[in-house]
Amino acid sequence: MLKYVLSGADLGGVRFGISPMCELGLSLRAIRDPSQYPLQLPWLRRTEEARSRLDLDGLLALVDHRLWTPDFLNPRPDSPLTRIDDEFAALEGISAEQFHGDLIRVHGEVPAVFAGPVGPAIRRLVQILKDFWETCFAPHWLRMRTILEADIVYRGRQLAQGGLFTMLNDLSGAVEFDGRVISVRLKNPASRTEKTDGLGLTLVPTMFTRRASAPVNHGDPPMLMYPARGQGAMWEAEQVRSPAAVVALLGEVRTSLLTALAAPASSTELGVRFGVTTSAVNQHLRVLRNAGLVTSTRYGHSVLYFRSELGAALLLG
Repeated sequence: MLKYVLSGADLGGVRFGISPMCELGLSLRAIRDPSQYPLQLPWLRRTEEARSRLDLDGLLALVDHRLWTPDFLNPRPDSPLTRIDDEFAALEGISAEQFHGDLIRVHGEVPAVFAGPVGPAIRRLVQILKDFWETCFAPHWLRMRTILEADIVYRGRQLAQGGLFTMLNDLSGAVEFDGRVISVRLKNPASRTEKTDGLGLTLVPTMFTRRASAPVNHGDPPMLMYPARGQGAMWEAEQVRSPAAVVALLGEVRTSLLTALAAPASSTELGVRFGVTTSAVNQHLRVLRNAGLVTSTRYGHSVLYFRSELGAALLLG
């Protein structure tokens, strides 16, 4: 059990971030034990051939049998717009003390592939991760990021409508908030309590945790990684059973889109879910928006759509 004790200042300092490096590091757990991450099996299948060409010894040395990863793979993101290039640049400047210390906290020792002079070891680490990113993440990152951004928009709406208590208690079944203390049930049997001391709390949605994850190191800035909503929709085309009367009015595709937009989503994500092109989705969304059935908001580089009150009334009517 990990407990974060929030001060009064921290209660107003809860923020969200997206870290491409976190996704990169946490995905190693799915490679190590695919059975634990059934929603990401399509990603594992699609990247299997590419991974066979990578330095797998180096990659798998970054995750242990408990599925722990070193904290240098879980940097605290400053915003939802964090760039992987910036995180790689930070990793290249990691100190020898942190590099060895984070590996030892996970494995009890420095793995053989990263033993020896620290400079070449860090350069090997960074190159391994860059190759992993380019072959297995870059082709899919836009869709992944869309789901992560949509989750943050959803949490923001929860925060506005129900407050911090409602939002935090909905993150995961492993997370509980009593108004001052956030309790996180982790696999690590050792319990620890940490005061956030005005540092705030960063919440990071991820595709690669089932319940919740947190930094291994004691005393690190407070950060909680939780499972993003909508992961199951990333790889499978969605089939929505639509009300017949609404279909007669709007058509099958527009009714399906309106039904799916109970939660915010981008046109790219919707195209993946329904197996149609993004341009076709955009045409339908424009019609729905012009009719007042959906609304839209810009979030970072994406435009997210969600059902309006009129759209909800139409479906429920």
